[in-house]
This record gives sequence, C-alpha cells and structure tokens, in this order.
Amino acid sequence: MEIKVLGPGCPKCHTSEKNAREAVEELGLNARVTKITDLNDIADHGIFITPGLVVDGEVKVAGKVVSKNEIKRILSR
Repeated sequence: MEIKVLGPGCPKCHTSEKNAREAVEELGLNARVTKITDLNDIADHGIFITPGLVVDGEVKVAGKVVSKNEIKRILSR
C-alpha cells in the first residue's frame, strides 16, 4: 500500500502526515507513507487545496486535515 500526504509544508499538512503514519502503525499495515511537497506533483494528483491524502493512486481527501481515526477508516476499507 502506498499512502501520499500532499502539501507544501504547512502545519495542517504536517498534522495530516503525522496522523497517517500513526494510523498505519496502529493498524499494523505494510504501507509506505510519503510526503509530497512539490506543487506540480500535488497538482498532478488533481489537488489544488491542501492537505491531500492519496491511497494507492486514488485521492481520498483534499482540502482538510485528516484525523487519525478518519485515516484508519479509509485504510480499513
């Protein structure tokens, strides 16, 4: 599983990244979490309001901080 947190580095983006890493750890998933900060890469995913969360190439959330529990629900589907 590949999880990308997209954002330029604002506090909301850092919080989403932290929540994603904690959710993966708590669920015991074999997943790679990466932080994408390049604006062109972010736009290539169709995200224009950050932060964004992409799981296995599919945009799951854009424009809001994602809580750890929300991420757990997304990853458990």
